[in-house]
Amino acid sequence: MVAKVISGKDIKGAINYNEHKVDQGSAKCIYASGFLRSVDALSFREKLLRFTTLNERNLRAKTNTIHVSLNFDPSEKLSAEELNKIASAYMDRIGFGAQPYLVYEHHDAAHPHIHIVSTLIQETGKRIPIHNLGRNESETARKEIEVEFGLVRASSKQKSNTILQPVDIQNAIYGKSLTKQSISNIVRSVIQHYKFTSLPELNAILQQYNVTADRGSDQSRMFAQGGLVYSLVDANGKRIGIPVKASSIYGKPTLKFLEKQFRLNEVLRQPFKDPLKLKIDQIISNTKNRNRFQFIDSIRKEGVEVKFRINAEGRTYGITFIDNHTKVVFNGSALGKAYSANAILERLAVNNDKVNVNKSDPVEGKSIDTSSISTTPKDDLNKYLNGTPLTEVVVDLVTADGFAGASPEALLKLNKRKKRRKGPKR
Repeated sequence: MVAKVISGKDIKGAINYNEHKVDQGSAKCIYASGFLRSVDALSFREKLLRFTTLNERNLRAKTNTIHVSLNFDPSEKLSAEELNKIASAYMDRIGFGAQPYLVYEHHDAAHPHIHIVSTLIQETGKRIPIHNLGRNESETARKEIEVEFGLVRASSKQKSNTILQPVDIQNAIYGKSLTKQSISNIVRSVIQHYKFTSLPELNAILQQYNVTADRGSDQSRMFAQGGLVYSLVDANGKRIGIPVKASSIYGKPTLKFLEKQFRLNEVLRQPFKDPLKLKIDQIISNTKNRNRFQFIDSIRKEGVEVKFRINAEGRTYGITFIDNHTKVVFNGSALGKAYSANAILERLAVNNDKVNVNKSDPVEGKSIDTSSISTTPKDDLNKYLNGTPLTEVVVDLVTADGFAGASPEALLKLNKRKKRRKGPKR
């Protein structure tokens, strides 16, 4: 469990934040402690009035509000009752057990988490001191609660090299999950942890999870204005459901943002280039792999997904390698001439054979993913993600100011500065 504590002086803003999530359908108020009515019967005004009445008893206090988020491991499936017990135990241990507080369960990230809103002002008008609360009382409470409730320990995840068992990540399927939530979780996770240098490369990754990024047609207004939407896709790559604007996803993974990320990733992925080439060479050298399908199956077991790009006439014109182990993407041409689609096929003793495409398969003059012909189920991809599930590496997206780390342009500038410092001293 990870606990984050924020203090401030805007109790209305804290409640508004959570109630807005409730209105969007991505959160629910599950507990109200210290209120005269049950949580389901409380109006927004009643919730706010309970806190403002106390805050008015100490107008000198510059800080009167506390907003806590308790974040749990993606593998933990906690009921509302269990979350309420954890929230109560936490508030008691940090000295807020007697204070009124609201507990909200959020569903807007890939990991379960709750938000707790309360006031620092007591009935007597005295303010509860919170100096070093996050470092002292909160840390002690967190560790005790992890043991008491059998939760995944945050400290062991940060300091240990032990690889946790993969979490079963269900692909986003239209009609079975909230479209925006499913798309947002996958897009944020992929952008944070994969190194891609173009929109097609990003889509090669996203389509593993039934999501695609779309700029619209060349003649569309969205394309001309640099717009971008994310959509769910079915097994045939056909877009389904309502697309989600990039600007509406937390962190705003717009085309403008991605273009900066492309430049940064071009630098960051270089150390993984030679290891990937070596992996490909080793698979090809195996005499059992004499055609593209055997090659696809064998290299997938090493954590690498291969996508041959084929035109409407069935001719292979490109290849993309997605290393889900090191989280990098390379087109064959970026690896070198020996790794282009034609070179790979020649090395496999296959002469640009045409793929027999079922008439029901969509062509639309674009590439066809032949990896779907493999006998290995698509869902099995998850067990090859670096031994670590995609959701395990999702950082707290609740209080972050966008995607983790500095902006792409800031990191690029840092990289350039480091290179200059390596020059000879004068």
